[in-house]
Amino acid sequence: MQFQRSSGVLLHISSLPSGGGIGDLGPAAQEFLAFLAAAKQHVWQVLPLGPAGYGGSPYAASSAFAGNPYLISLEVLRDWGWIDAARIAGLAGGNGAADFQEVEQRKLPLLYEAADNFLDRGLDGPATARQWEEYEEFCSSQSAWLTDYALYAVLRREFSTGAWTQWPEPLRRRDPQALAGFAAARQRALQQEQALQFAFSRQWSDLQQAAAGSGIRILGDVAIFVSMDSADVWAHPELFELDEELHPIRIAGVPPDYFSPTGQRWGNPLYRWDVLEGRGFDWWIDRIRRATELYDIIRLDHFRGFEAYWAIPAAEKTAVNGEWVKAPGRALFGALEAALGPLPLVAEDLGIITAEVDALRIELGLPGMKVLQFGFSDKGAHIHLPHRFTPATVAYTGTHDNDTTQGWWETVNQAEREAVEAYVGPVSGRPVWPLLRALQASAAQIALAPAQDLLELGSEARMNTPAVPAGNWTWRAPLGSWTPELAARLAALAEVTDRDNDPLAPPEEGLENALR
Repeated sequence: MQFQRSSGVLLHISSLPSGGGIGDLGPAAQEFLAFLAAAKQHVWQVLPLGPAGYGGSPYAASSAFAGNPYLISLEVLRDWGWIDAARIAGLAGGNGAADFQEVEQRKLPLLYEAADNFLDRGLDGPATARQWEEYEEFCSSQSAWLTDYALYAVLRREFSTGAWTQWPEPLRRRDPQALAGFAAARQRALQQEQALQFAFSRQWSDLQQAAAGSGIRILGDVAIFVSMDSADVWAHPELFELDEELHPIRIAGVPPDYFSPTGQRWGNPLYRWDVLEGRGFDWWIDRIRRATELYDIIRLDHFRGFEAYWAIPAAEKTAVNGEWVKAPGRALFGALEAALGPLPLVAEDLGIITAEVDALRIELGLPGMKVLQFGFSDKGAHIHLPHRFTPATVAYTGTHDNDTTQGWWETVNQAEREAVEAYVGPVSGRPVWPLLRALQASAAQIALAPAQDLLELGSEARMNTPAVPAGNWTWRAPLGSWTPELAARLAALAEVTDRDNDPLAPPEEGLENALR
């Protein structure tokens, strides 16, 4: 799909300066939308929205379909009448890193309290009739994943672990009688989980509609693999490479690369692609359909895995001794288009990319990714420099897996610093905006910068370090970051580089904006 020339910002919801220990879908999100509109930015990229896994990682979600309850705004729930203002008045403010312990100990109990209030008023009292009807419609329309997710979430609480292979045998193997008995005994807890998923979905939809009103599109991330500790694998073990004891046979990762000399051992179970193909890729069709409900544009993380994936024996401690295995990418994307029509997809094609991966991406008509930080190490890296970009590109100064551009500059070797200054001129120790100008002036359809780069922050603001299991995903933008001066600076750059366009606008409208 071709996108109109545009620009935007990468900022996950958890990084907003909301109260309660983590960013959420409330006032701070609306404030950021207003900033994007004033800055003439038309793309807001977020990371996966699922319930975050170990260490707060959105890439280890406990569901490929559900939303993260942590991101629900208690302030919006207050406005809906789900919880009294006095109950949320003592929550921590929005400054500082995300505090997952604060969220678990203080915010999450209030979310369940709010869900109980809604359920009590809906089942037995004067809930707003319209909202209760919307809740019942949500539960019905999303039942294909919602029922299993609610069961998984309650079982996870019951046994204090998401490692479902450690649950009692009848429950881990989904014995119908055992599940029915558990559900009957935990009916209110299941309803709580469904109510929270409804609240997330409603708040997210309201935010997305507000964004669309300003011509701002949400670019969302779909991780290719799912977590072993997830409702997806528990509910559909037949779709994954599991042994008779339901443990992984082989797991996902990547071979040694730029980020790690021993590769990355992600631990996700691999798909039984033959089973999925025999079923017409129904689970993947459902997954991408859900993604189209959440996002305007979908970034396919680790796109190369749709052509071939790195399979690591589960007993291996590193990713070194894996092998490449072919995947049915063409058949999968053919099935997706047949079921869902043309899709607004972006291929994350970083890392070890072969001619076969490029051929698949080009055949599917998907833009790939380029990262400016990668472009200065040697001549082979120049494919990541703006003069080499083609229009079918989504280009970044850096991603959530990179250091911030300021942090990168402060640690990079002298040869790369000299290459940067040969490319953009002297930077006087502050390379972000010169590089951002070079990025915006390129031919790439969409140009994006992490919010940390706009604020010229150093390594202390890094979001994630691949292959490092702890200390990630906690950065939050300081209060007062989105100033009128910063918006005006971005707006001027968007105007002069012809990026003041809705990326999904009809071609004629995009051309008119670019030429005016």
